[in-house]
Amino acid sequence: MNQSLEMTQNLPQMADYLRILPEIVLSLFGMAIMIVDPLLDERRSHKTLGAIGLLGALTAVAATFCQAQHFGTAFWSMVRVDTFSVFFHFVVTIVTTLVILTSYEYMEAQKIRAGEYYGLILFGAVGMCLMSSAIELVLIFIAIEISSISTYVLAGFRRRTAISSEASVKYFLLGSFATAFFLYGVALMFGATGSTSIETIRQNILAGNHSLLIYASVALMFVGLGFKVAAAPFHVWTPDVYEGAPSPVVGYMSTAPKAAVFAVLLRVLFEMQAPGRLWLVCVAAALSMTIGNIAALVQDNVKRLLAYSSIAHAGYLLVAFACLPEQGIPPAMFYAASYAVMNVGAFAVISHFANAGERYVTLEDYAGLGRRSPLLAATLTIFLLSLIGIPITGGFFAKFYVFSAAVQSDLIGLVIIGVLNSAVGAYYYLRIIVMMYMKEPQGDIPVAPISFGLGTALALSVLFTIYLGVLPGRVLEYATHSAADLLR
Repeated sequence: MNQSLEMTQNLPQMADYLRILPEIVLSLFGMAIMIVDPLLDERRSHKTLGAIGLLGALTAVAATFCQAQHFGTAFWSMVRVDTFSVFFHFVVTIVTTLVILTSYEYMEAQKIRAGEYYGLILFGAVGMCLMSSAIELVLIFIAIEISSISTYVLAGFRRRTAISSEASVKYFLLGSFATAFFLYGVALMFGATGSTSIETIRQNILAGNHSLLIYASVALMFVGLGFKVAAAPFHVWTPDVYEGAPSPVVGYMSTAPKAAVFAVLLRVLFEMQAPGRLWLVCVAAALSMTIGNIAALVQDNVKRLLAYSSIAHAGYLLVAFACLPEQGIPPAMFYAASYAVMNVGAFAVISHFANAGERYVTLEDYAGLGRRSPLLAATLTIFLLSLIGIPITGGFFAKFYVFSAAVQSDLIGLVIIGVLNSAVGAYYYLRIIVMMYMKEPQGDIPVAPISFGLGTALALSVLFTIYLGVLPGRVLEYATHSAADLLR
């Protein structure tokens, strides 16, 4: 009888751990990498540690399926697992898998020790997954820090290159200021409502508490989160960090952390019913689209060009945040997923082509790539067309759904700014395609054969990009259901 009672009492605890199973899996494999790393010879460690990291990422994807069978709250209502959090868990774990696949060849070519690299990628994913399911502001802050500390270190992983160290230091210093803004916003929210639980804050606001402290808190938290997604005017770190960081890391930090932070923004702005969000979001969206696209026009370095492109795409995505909740949340989720797969694929191509020391990253270097490596050029073309928003790619429906939601919410001015900026953005993406197919090569730039890991990552990225452009219905339907869960 006592044994039966004890088992009954342990069931809720087991459910709590199942609801954070992907985070547990990623942490265990990350620790396994750190333990195994000193025992291996440095020359042979790349593939072994990469294989452990890849197995950890794939196991985390499987764990997310298991997590999806156990909806509910966990750990004293600090974590909630629902269709919304599961969606972003899939985005983060799939991106992590793709980045590890693209890193095998890169780590060997750059002669970088692999242990800390793969461990930090998995530990960063822990924070990103936790951000999507946390419903308590202090836990969200901790999750952001777990993710940020990993990416600060990863940005400076090309230790022999001064520009990489500069990127890491700049990212760390500016990121620390942004974190302080977010934490100060959390403190003000606690002072105004007496709680850091999103549900309790929501009830407080709906009951009529619209004090000046709450407005100040929302603004400060938006500044902190706006830095993480590289939204203007909090974008100044982006070009330098993207240029200096290793290319696979840029593919990682421009997708997975952004998706996780957008999940937090959706919770803070919509689930919490944050007042005063409309003007904040509209101004940031308009500035991000305009500054990102105009600055990208004059870039000759492909990594800096895509850095400004990511600022512009943050602006497109923020348009959905200005919409009514029921109309804005599904397009925002769909856009986050579409952008993740096409951008991580684009940076996979760049990391392969850049070669040792990342010497070939200018637009002129891509001249004639269509003849030297037709497969690599065709793959990059698909990702660039998706970034433009050409039909049969995920980028087309992503922009279409966002702008449609904005029209339905009577945000016509924001839609006009977005459409005009999309036309501007098409120029610099097409400029890369013209270089690859219509320009003669400047010199004899070697293009290495595509390895199995990189080929698999590129094939999956292309498959996801085309799938979201041809059959977007199921993902959008799931996102709509997730929005209903979030608002409920």
